[in-house]
Formats: sequence, C-alpha cells, structure tokens
Amino acid sequence: MSVRHVASCQLPTPWGVFDMHGFEDIEQEKEHVLLTLGDVSDGAPVLARIHSECLTGDALFSVRCDCGAQLRGAMERISEEGRGALLYLRQEGRGIGLLNKIKAYHLQDAGADTVEANEQLGFGADMRDYSICGVMLAKVGITALKLLTNNPRKVAALEGMGIKVVERIPLRTGRNPHNQRYLDTKAGKLGHLMEKD
Repeated sequence: MSVRHVASCQLPTPWGVFDMHGFEDIEQEKEHVLLTLGDVSDGAPVLARIHSECLTGDALFSVRCDCGAQLRGAMERISEEGRGALLYLRQEGRGIGLLNKIKAYHLQDAGADTVEANEQLGFGADMRDYSICGVMLAKVGITALKLLTNNPRKVAALEGMGIKVVERIPLRTGRNPHNQRYLDTKAGKLGHLMEKD
C-alpha cells in the first residue's frame, strides 16, 4: 500500500478544536482524513471511530441511514472524553461510490434492501477496506483503541493489523421510520450488533 501523509492543520468544530491529518492513498487515488483530539500518542487506549464517508447522511442530513447521527455522536463522545481519534475514510456507499449508491437507493425505493440493492448492481454487500487505518494510526502513535462501532468487521480488521482493540463501544443512534429496515438489514445480513434504543 502506497500511502503518504500530506499535511496537518487545526480544525475548529462545534465539539472542539481537532487536529486534522490528511492522507493520500496513491494506488486507490483516494484522500482520507484523521481527526485527533488531545494527546493520543501516550500509549493508552484511544477512544476512536472509523467512519466511512456518507455524503447523503453526513452532509445532506438524510435519515434513511444512521451515518450522520453516528458521525456527530462520535465527535461528541470524543469531545466529552477530551481525547480521541476519528478516521474518515472516502468509501461512499460501503465502497461502491456515490453514483452507484444513488442507483442502489433507487432499487431500495422499489423494494430491495441495502444488501440486495448492492448485489443487484454487481457489487458485494460491503466493499469497504480498512487497511489504510494502520498507516493513519501509526502516523500519530496510536496502538490501542476503544472503538466506537456496531460492526465487528472493523474490530477484526484492526486486530488483523496488530492494533489492539481493548473495548468495543456501541454507537447507538435513534431509529426512525426511514432507517428501520436499513438498520435491521445491517444487523440481520451484515452482522452489525445493533442494540435498540
């Protein structure tokens, strides 16, 4: 994997001033961001979230998924802790890209669930790759995490890279009529551990 750290800067947010570190995956031609708050290089486990880009949920306030709520919830939890990291990975639509995600949403509007829609378009149920996380975390000296996630695949991927996950912390978000089936599909078909509110 050919990844380079490009630059770092401060990023003021409603939850505090984070340090933002930009990374370029040269082979995949993608740019990713790591936000850190406080001293994360002291060897103690760091509260962290791996978040895959979701333009519709993160920026356009869609409630047909739980992504935007998870992003905001993670940043708030990290702020409350006073220390943590958020890895923002550019892999929209569980890795299929924005336009294919819109096609998948069209199929969901016609009755498919999120997994069926991806498969009807010729993709796997989840095409995301977490291998860049090891490089990003190593750059800022993080070796152990308390991971904010409902997805056991993220835990397994990190542990496969030698990153210790000392705790999986559920990231609960409110269900609504627009994301009920989506959340149930993530639990039933993708193995997410979706504790209900």
